Amino acid sequence: MTATPVNPGAGRDRSSIAAMGETLLDVQHLEKFFPIRGGLLSRVVGNVKAVNDVTFKIRRGEVVGLVGESGSGKTTAGRALLRLIEPTGGQVIFNGTDITKLSKAQMRDYRREMQIIFQDPFASLNPRMTVSDIISEAMQIHNLHPGKDRTERVAELLQRVGLRPEHMGRYPHEFSGGQRQRIGIARALAVDPSFIVADEPVSALDVSIQAQVVNLIQDLQEELGLTVLFIAHDLHVVEYICDRMIVMYLGRIMEIAPSYELNHGPKHPYTEALLSAAPVPDPTIKRQRIILEGDIPSPINPPSGCVFRTRCPYAIADCANVVPELREVSPDHFKACIRDDIL
Repeated sequence: MTATPVNPGAGRDRSSIAAMGETLLDVQHLEKFFPIRGGLLSRVVGNVKAVNDVTFKIRRGEVVGLVGESGSGKTTAGRALLRLIEPTGGQVIFNGTDITKLSKAQMRDYRREMQIIFQDPFASLNPRMTVSDIISEAMQIHNLHPGKDRTERVAELLQRVGLRPEHMGRYPHEFSGGQRQRIGIARALAVDPSFIVADEPVSALDVSIQAQVVNLIQDLQEELGLTVLFIAHDLHVVEYICDRMIVMYLGRIMEIAPSYELNHGPKHPYTEALLSAAPVPDPTIKRQRIILEGDIPSPINPPSGCVFRTRCPYAIADCANVVPELREVSPDHFKACIRDDIL
């Protein structure tokens, strides 16, 4: 069951505006491998290839959706580009600077510009801290809004996310899941960032309040001019809020396209299968379900060539030998597939 945002179907039609904007985030060949150790000496015997050769760009003021099945590497990619976990390889160029080459001290200033909204509002808030302490912690670290100004800033942020200033003295356990996520959003906004990773911010919430949080994020993005990477598995939510979408499978990008175009004219077989599995709220609309055979391969030993070939209904022999590169098949629409005669 999925949430239907307020004003359903309205979506966003700003791709032409975003297309003229400058690139804020340029991710080149990003990799994140987790070593597997074994034996008496705990030597590295393999790697979990969670993110493998991922390349994309995000324009300033744009909202980009990152979608895929569970285990596709979405969250790992989001955290690696913020250096919350260290990338194994590749470049993350933020506003002209490759932040993967910066020291921890040098990264401090960039932390103000790049923030995250975590998936689980229950685990992401310290239960021993008041709401005021949670939101103002980053301000204290970066020496922002000293003294009375800091309290006023916390009150302002609470009001902006739909809570009341008198809530600042309470603890996280006194709030519902939706209210906790609003606190998490206020914390992300506390240092005036220009880029936010929203890591499945509504997946842990009740369906009845998912739309409220989605609309809040959209309103804040438009009001503050934020650039957002919105990670999700609900394609309807992503189409509603995002300008473009990136589809991942087993650590690799399968397709990138404007949201409406991708949802209504996918060019990659995996995207086609994902869309066929998404529920449609109108019972009169018939959609042919595409059932992918087999299980998702292990990221420890992914298939050769195209990682999707073992489940792809259009796979041919060459798919096992060639790693498909992202190539442009129409303006601003890219796919990683060697076949041009499908879709």
